[in-house]
Amino acid sequence: MAAYPRVELEEMVERWLEANRQAENDGNWPKHLGAMYTDNAEYRWNIGPNEEFVARNRKQIEEWALGAQMKGFEEWKYPYHRILIDEKQGEVIGLWTQVSPAKRDDGTHYMVEGTGGSWFRYGGDYKWEWQRDFFDLGNTKALFFELAAAGKLDPAVKEKIGKLAKGHPLPGHEKIRPEASLLQKIKGFLVMIRIAIFNK
Repeated sequence: MAAYPRVELEEMVERWLEANRQAENDGNWPKHLGAMYTDNAEYRWNIGPNEEFVARNRKQIEEWALGAQMKGFEEWKYPYHRILIDEKQGEVIGLWTQVSPAKRDDGTHYMVEGTGGSWFRYGGDYKWEWQRDFFDLGNTKALFFELAAAGKLDPAVKEKIGKLAKGHPLPGHEKIRPEASLLQKIKGFLVMIRIAIFNK
């Protein structure tokens, strides 16, 4: 982690926010954000207790994180609410919200509740060398169920969920550790039932 001039990191953030606005306007995330990563950048996020998404270079970031993963989300908005800059470590944290273009009957947009954000490490030359996103996975899944029930889940997102349900991982999905066996899952379930009964 290297120190950088505060003014340079502030300029990087402004360029990043503008690129995000352009990507939201035309739904083309690779075109506007791809050039903002170093060639050997890493981009990741967690997708459950046993799985991570990982892209290990700019090409994978463009094709997987900004391409395949964003299919079906071209019209979503990701407004940033807070930006925290640490020039001594060359790191930035941005807090954002995930907002669907679909609306409920009351006129409000469907959106993922809770806090989402991105943690960046700057690599110089107005490019990120590392990024980790974080968001409430439980709330994200709940919103997808709600959108599906209302008939408003994008077909591309349905297709991806279907692939995952059939055990076909999307590009960049990696297991953190071996999956728990059926016996281990049943054992854990029984322990939880016992806790629920005797802790009333």
